[in-house]
Parts: sequence; C-alpha cells; structure tokens
Amino acid sequence: MSLLIYNTLTRKKEEFVPLHAPHVGLYVCGPTVYGDAHLGHARPAITFDLLFRYLTHLGYKVRYVRNITDVGHLEHDADEGEDKIAKKARLEKLEPMEVVQRYLNNYHKEMEMLNVLPPSIEPHASGHIIEQIEFIKKILAAGYAYESEGSVYFDVEKYNQKFHYGKLSGRNIDELLEATRELDGQNEKHRSIDFALWKKAAPEHIMHWPSPWSEGFPGWHLECSTMSTKYLGEEFDIHGGGMDLMFPHHECEIAQSCAALGHDTVKYWMHNNMITINGQKMGKSLGNFITLHEFFTGTNKLLSQAFSPMTIRFFILQAHYRSTVDFSDEALKASEKGLERLMEAFQRLQKLQPSEKSTVKTAGLRELCENAMSDDLNSPMVIAHLFESAKAINTVFDGKGTISANDLDELKDTWKLFAEDILGLRTENDDNASNEAYKKAVDLLLNIRLEAKRNKDWATSDKIRDELTAMGFTIKDTKDGFEWMAP
Repeated sequence: MSLLIYNTLTRKKEEFVPLHAPHVGLYVCGPTVYGDAHLGHARPAITFDLLFRYLTHLGYKVRYVRNITDVGHLEHDADEGEDKIAKKARLEKLEPMEVVQRYLNNYHKEMEMLNVLPPSIEPHASGHIIEQIEFIKKILAAGYAYESEGSVYFDVEKYNQKFHYGKLSGRNIDELLEATRELDGQNEKHRSIDFALWKKAAPEHIMHWPSPWSEGFPGWHLECSTMSTKYLGEEFDIHGGGMDLMFPHHECEIAQSCAALGHDTVKYWMHNNMITINGQKMGKSLGNFITLHEFFTGTNKLLSQAFSPMTIRFFILQAHYRSTVDFSDEALKASEKGLERLMEAFQRLQKLQPSEKSTVKTAGLRELCENAMSDDLNSPMVIAHLFESAKAINTVFDGKGTISANDLDELKDTWKLFAEDILGLRTENDDNASNEAYKKAVDLLLNIRLEAKRNKDWATSDKIRDELTAMGFTIKDTKDGFEWMAP
C-alpha cells in the first residue's frame, strides 16, 4: 500500500518514499508556551498525531520530534518587540521558566485528553542555545549572514542570488527586495526583509545568553533548523506545521538550513489549514478566542455547553487536514451527535454474536479505509466508511440480519484499527451524568472559596485551594472568578 502525501514545496501529491526506510524522521512545530492552548493548537497536534499513527501502522519506525518554543518568539516578529514569555513573567512576577512549565504542564494534560500520543523527542529552544550559536557560525562562515551592533542577521538578498528564497510560500522575493532598497541605512539591517539569527538583548530583557556577538538570544526561526537537524540529521523525511507558519517561519528555516549546510534538509513539507470561528480568523482582539479548557468546561460565552475532548478530536478529523475548518457551537453539537452514533455502533459491535452465515455486507471495509488513509490522510472518508459499516452492525444488533464468525472477527479488527488505533477515538471514561456532577461539585467548592475571599476568610480560602491543588487540580483566579483543570 503506497502512501500519497501532499508536498507543499512541490504543490502536488507525491508517493511517500522514506530516505532511510524503515526509519522515518518527522519534525513538527510545537506550541509556544506563553498561554493556554486553544483550538489552533489542537489541529496540528491531531493532524500529525494521525500521520504518526498511520506511519507506525504501515510498519515504519518513526522518530517524531515536536519542539517547544520557550524563547525567541517575539510580540511582533522575530526581530522586534518583547518576548512573550518574558512579558508574561514580568506581569505575573514569575521566573520565565516557571511560566513555561505551567503552560507546558497544561498543554500536556490537554493533549492527553485529546488522545494525542507524545512525540519521541520534545526539545526546548532554551535547552539548545549552544547548538543555535554553532548553527549561526556556519551561516556566517558561508557568507549568508552579517553582524550589526551585536546582532546577527540573515542576508536574504545574497542568499537569493544562489538559492530561491520564497519557493515554499510562493512569494515574489525579488519584488520585496526591490521595495526595501529605499530603507537602506535606516536601521541596523541591510534590508527590512532580513531576519534575526541572534539579537542583542536590551538591559530589561530577562532571557539572554552569552555569545561571540553579544549577550542576547536567538531569533525565533533558528531553533527549528537547529533542533530538527540535530535529532533527525542533515536530511530527513517530513516537516509539518500549521499553514500560518509557512511564511516567514518555514521559509526562513529552509534558507537557514541551505545556507549552513549547502542543501535542502526536508523532503516533504506538510501543512494543516486554519480554523475559523463563524467565518472569522480566531483572535483575542475579535472576542472569539476559545481555549481548550473553555471547550472542555463550557466556560465561554460563545459556547452553549461543555464539549468533551473526543468531540473536539472528532470535529477536527471530520475535515481533511488541508481544508479550512469553520467552528461554530452548532457544528460542535453536530459532531457530538455523530461521535455518539459512531461509538455506539463500535460498542454494539462488541456485543454481536456470530451465526453460520452473513446476511449483511461487511467485506471490503479494511481496504476502503486503507485507500482513504493512503490518499493524503483522508480521515473524513474513513469516518464515512465506518458510518456506512455501522448500518450493517445495527442491522445485526436489532435482530434483522446475521454475521458469520469470520466476518465478525474481521469487522472487529478493522473497527479497532481505524476508529481506535489510527483515528484515536475512544469512549469517554465517565458517563455524562457523573461527569457533570463532578464538575458541579468542584465549581461549588471554588464558589465557596470565592465567597470566603470576599469575606476575607483567608483560612477557608487557602484550605480549599491547597486541598484541591494537593489532589492535582490546577486552579487559576481570573477577573471574572476562576478557572480549573482536573488532574
């Protein structure tokens, strides 16, 4: 069974041929841990979890590397603005790594709830400063970077004379370069399109390290070039991420790697598309920003109820990873009902008793699902095939048909493989009633704590917080009350 994947670099589907079969190197841009994870974080995590699972099913030995950005991701771009983690640390009077760890712990919990498998390696940008400095030295030695006032910048114009800057995103860089010539001499960069490899830290900047050029910090793009080649080699199979990273982040990665090593490092580039909310791009300024915690608890004005992690996963898998997904409360409710029907059929399948012969059609399901997955991870088609198969399951369950022992075993194996092992769907651990009662009980305790705080009854307030924290709950006070996450 050959696997076709859409290569963003060539803009066409290509047969996947690993560089060093059966080993596969997969690198995916992970989260920037300066805030709570949201739906935009869930989509790439689930998309490349699906790829990881399917490659493993096909028999490949996958080294899956997903990075953690905990330094260098700036407010406006890779050259200007305040580091988001440093800003958060300053506002909350915490150590930067305290901010990182808190949000990373929450991210891991939420990924586990979404049944996203952990990567093979999860390197942090802050743990690879030495390697990033060495990577910059290679680019400087090759002549594609320059030092300016303690910072180091990538020379896009010089690079573009030999290589092609813009080949991934399809940008016309010649026009951009021409437009930036009038800015010459107005700042420390030769061209405004040049990007930072190393930035000299301002006195107030919290996160900084020594380097041959200055006390400073690496540019955002550099970490992925450095860590991907460190753990997967100078050439590896697949690099993935959200479409929003295609330019400038992934374009800069290609340039850095080619400049330092003299050749491309990635064979296949894969990008998942965006998630919109009621037709709009998700953003805090638009008032439509919803965190995963808010989805799981229903604590957002755009939500009429809480939605389980499996509903979120199913909602994302119902669309092809390269298509735009438009979220709405109604769409999630429809996904919730669809998931219930699918998992009910899966549970009914386990209860079926075999007969001497089959009067329902079950043959060919495995091949149909394999073909769909091998056609650029077509998860919506897999789900459609499972729903079609559910009709036969329900027919037998209702006593209106029969199924032979061989067909039943094959059907059970196929459903487990595709619904559970590859799509990663599972029945929720708790039934809805007990889960709702559990949430109400915790809310009740935290409302009592809130009332105690208003009455300046600090002993009661602290006791409730400390006891719940000791049990593993994460509690966060907000201007409107509180938020919490179960252990």
